[in-house]
Amino acid sequence: MYLLTDRPPQLETPLNILRQDITPNEYFFVRWHLSQIVTKIDIDTFRLYINGDVDKQLTLSMNDLKTKFAPDSVIALAICSGNSRSTFSPKVPGSQWGNGAMGNAKWKGVRLKDILAMAGVKNGAINVSFQGMDKGALPGVPNFVKSLELSHAMDGEVLVAYEMNGEPIPMLNGYPLKLVVPGWYATYWVGSLNTVNVLADTFHGFWMDKAYQVAKNPALNESPDSLSKSTVPLTNINLHSIFVEPEPGDTVTVNKPRLVEGLAFNDGARIQKVEVSFDNGKTWMETKLNPELGKYSWRRWKCDWTPKTAGRYHLCVKATDEKGRTQPDKQWNRSGYARDFIEHLDVTVN
Repeated sequence: MYLLTDRPPQLETPLNILRQDITPNEYFFVRWHLSQIVTKIDIDTFRLYINGDVDKQLTLSMNDLKTKFAPDSVIALAICSGNSRSTFSPKVPGSQWGNGAMGNAKWKGVRLKDILAMAGVKNGAINVSFQGMDKGALPGVPNFVKSLELSHAMDGEVLVAYEMNGEPIPMLNGYPLKLVVPGWYATYWVGSLNTVNVLADTFHGFWMDKAYQVAKNPALNESPDSLSKSTVPLTNINLHSIFVEPEPGDTVTVNKPRLVEGLAFNDGARIQKVEVSFDNGKTWMETKLNPELGKYSWRRWKCDWTPKTAGRYHLCVKATDEKGRTQPDKQWNRSGYARDFIEHLDVTVN
């Protein structure tokens, strides 16, 4: 793992690990916002609190979650909003992630809608907020609280997860409970979740109103001297595709077949095709897609390449989904969020 910061902990997954369809827990990327994370929990006394505009406030133990609700599971990609930030030009502030601030896992837990149904949501409620047990190092640091519209929270896809790849969620990834919001960036996947609050008004807080903002017009590319004056919270995962093999700096042998492989992903729309170019985008060829693992999982693509001459090659990859969306040639925003522009890879052939 590559350590970006230790307070709060931020760890990036090596690219070669992404050659596995399911990311092992011990190599799953780590991203916290507040430095005082939970390092020890007595699971017997831990409780999840359901408060706010509900008929009955709930205090749920881990045993309650496992015995009073039907379990559900989903294979879903968790991806940091700033994944691939280091590739933006001009450079932007923030942790300079490569392509490894993401991971694919099977999450098991309880449907959020079932928990809210037990509590009984009052008429007029419109929003639900979520808070974990991590804290800021100094007084006045805003608690990390995210929110969803009630309709989203009740859609049956949002999970309160207690397992990751068949094991308890690791401490560094949000033990004992993690909010799983398939198809949305992992800023909403609140770790060490212990408080859910149903609200009769839209939640307002630093991490929703100030942080993780993007241009209201999604087609707008900002520039350093022309920033959007109208912003909204970042939500859905943008369509993107990457290379996982070869890796940057690898050397390929002339006249010898070489596997070229990567991943494509988005907010849940079916990946229709992935194309690669070996001549800097002049010509494109369609790759072979592996079977789907689930609508919210990444999808692997592969092709064989036999370069006929030695030299320097400039590879590109782009994906297209069932909604007709594809990837732009360029993109820039002030925070380096939601990268979707075409991936490039320089390869030397000897």
